[in-house]
Amino acid sequence: MKTLTPLIIVLLLSFKSTAQTPVNPNRLGGWYMYFWNTNLKSSGFGFQGDVQYRNWNVAGDLEQLLLRGGLTYHPKNTKVKFTAGYGFILSGGFSFPDQSTSIEHRIYQEALLPHKIGSRIYLTHRFRFEQRFVQDQNFRMRLRYNIFLNIALNKPEMEKGTFYLALYNELFINTAKDIGNDRAVPIFDRNRLYGALGYYILDKLKVQLGYMYQSNNAYGKGQLQLSVHQSF
Repeated sequence: MKTLTPLIIVLLLSFKSTAQTPVNPNRLGGWYMYFWNTNLKSSGFGFQGDVQYRNWNVAGDLEQLLLRGGLTYHPKNTKVKFTAGYGFILSGGFSFPDQSTSIEHRIYQEALLPHKIGSRIYLTHRFRFEQRFVQDQNFRMRLRYNIFLNIALNKPEMEKGTFYLALYNELFINTAKDIGNDRAVPIFDRNRLYGALGYYILDKLKVQLGYMYQSNNAYGKGQLQLSVHQSF
């Protein structure tokens, strides 16, 4: 029960009031993603990265293009994995046909702590610290906590041919409000609540199709998500 306590806390924090915003909260968005990782033999070091194409609608109205990669380290005789990396983010305007864009360069560090509960439940905590260089804003930092819960359905192990239920909740917290030019952001940045059905095509290749609800102090919006996850 103790391992599930953080999930309960972040779920309670996910419910926020809405206000006027140029974003249409009733329009379903679409996020299409590819995640990869590889290890360098027995050194403990490796690499990981992801490419994400996000739309304000299901397709065609750019919300963000995100390119991210990092160096990983897995200490011997532990399950924890540390990562230090960089991300490039191109963000689009709030609504079509707004063609305005902005650029963000982001440095991040994270720790991944996996656990297994019983024979079919896989629980993972991810702690991430970001340093953000957003166009036309002051230097910013953000803290993120994500709890992942994967449940194998037709097999006890996550292997070729396994269907699984994928759940997560991620909380984003800004470290300061001031972003320059008399502008401010709230300390609570956003929350993401996600559920999906996943399938292992191969032992190191899986696909997930699901729905994510993202909320902040201004609005809440649903996103269709299709993701491919590959290990080398």
